[in-house]
Amino acid sequence: MAPRLLSLEDAAALVRSVDTLSFPLGPGQPTGFLHALGGRESFEDLQVFGALLVDLYEVFTRPGVHYLSGFFGPAERFLLAAGADIQFVPADFRRFEPILRALKPRIMCTVASPPDPEGYLSLTVHAGASVDALHQAGADPDRLLIVESNAKFPRTFGLGDHHHRLHLDEIDVLVESDRDPVNIADVPAGAAERTIAEFAAAFVTDGCTLQTGIGSIPNTVATMLAEGPGGDYGIHSEMFTSGLMRLHQAGKVTNARKGIFEGVSVTTFAAGVPELYEWLDDNADVRFLPVSIVNAPETIARNHKMVMVNGAVSIDLAGQAIADTVGGKQYSGIGGHEDFTMPSGLELEDRSLLCLPSTVEVGSSVVSRLVAQHPAGSIVTTPRHQLDAVVTEFGVAELRGLTVRQRAAALAALAHPDFRDDLETAAAETPPT
Repeated sequence: MAPRLLSLEDAAALVRSVDTLSFPLGPGQPTGFLHALGGRESFEDLQVFGALLVDLYEVFTRPGVHYLSGFFGPAERFLLAAGADIQFVPADFRRFEPILRALKPRIMCTVASPPDPEGYLSLTVHAGASVDALHQAGADPDRLLIVESNAKFPRTFGLGDHHHRLHLDEIDVLVESDRDPVNIADVPAGAAERTIAEFAAAFVTDGCTLQTGIGSIPNTVATMLAEGPGGDYGIHSEMFTSGLMRLHQAGKVTNARKGIFEGVSVTTFAAGVPELYEWLDDNADVRFLPVSIVNAPETIARNHKMVMVNGAVSIDLAGQAIADTVGGKQYSGIGGHEDFTMPSGLELEDRSLLCLPSTVEVGSSVVSRLVAQHPAGSIVTTPRHQLDAVVTEFGVAELRGLTVRQRAAALAALAHPDFRDDLETAAAETPPT
């Protein structure tokens, strides 16, 4: 049955005063519909589950609206500081799927590319954890599936049984929008970041399969590889970035030696500069799969010579990594941090690099990001036994097989000289067990 074609405002009116609603992480959000919800004055009790807002939606400032987020971004942090009811749900990206099954929100909504001649709408730049929930909502007469069709979003493809699309017959309400996809501009790398990227790029040899996170260091690594002499790379990455696009454009990606999903780059969502969305449109070289597949450590480990490049906020001498909180307060989210750190322990040829500058400016002070012990109240993202290699501008600490004392000494050596002596003293005093 064909969906109802409604205006954004009329679709927003379908949300009840007491209701439950969910949408995908980041670039999969129906931004026009969410902005239209802000036209409603108040709700009695609207429970919303999502992650990584890509805009400041006024609806979350309304009385009676409660937003449960699995990943904070700048918008969540701003709204929380402004007094909105923003609450964090601790879960890695893969766990969003069972959370959605348990919550079973009455309304599911998403952005999609316009329907093709056969009536299919591509789920464009996001597969993530919401694909099954979208199909389930469309099939349930007691639930509502709202899809925002937007021609500015690329038509992309799934793989195998995962078709990465919805059919018009599944959709209850179709709305249209022409808002631009989120623009994540390239962050220029400073001297420390470039040095770190050089250390990280040295781990990448011909035929490696790559995963990169977000930020200046992963993008700089991709740029160095694009401009360097190597190649024949594969891509298996939670997020497909502008840097990975440039690696493709340089002819360095073949996906010929991955051992799994050969011939295509695999991801679960994409975000970057506007050129990225144009490049992804109708590009069958990149395939979108659910996060339960892309982030499964056993699947990651099946790839040939994985090299995974990610970041951290701080690391202590035990090797415990904090990546999603600052001072014990939520800053971002867990995402796939642990998923793409631990597979290096499953296959000897795989390498996981946690990259971070040795210091950070906090107000007028310079603070070491390598610490003897995390302060009381700190929340660890990834435990010590998952770490493989840590990289700062002062070198690389390869932690596999090292004792507790050896690990502490290797990590202390990565610190800025202004903090290194104290950390080396603390490392020498580390108990053997």
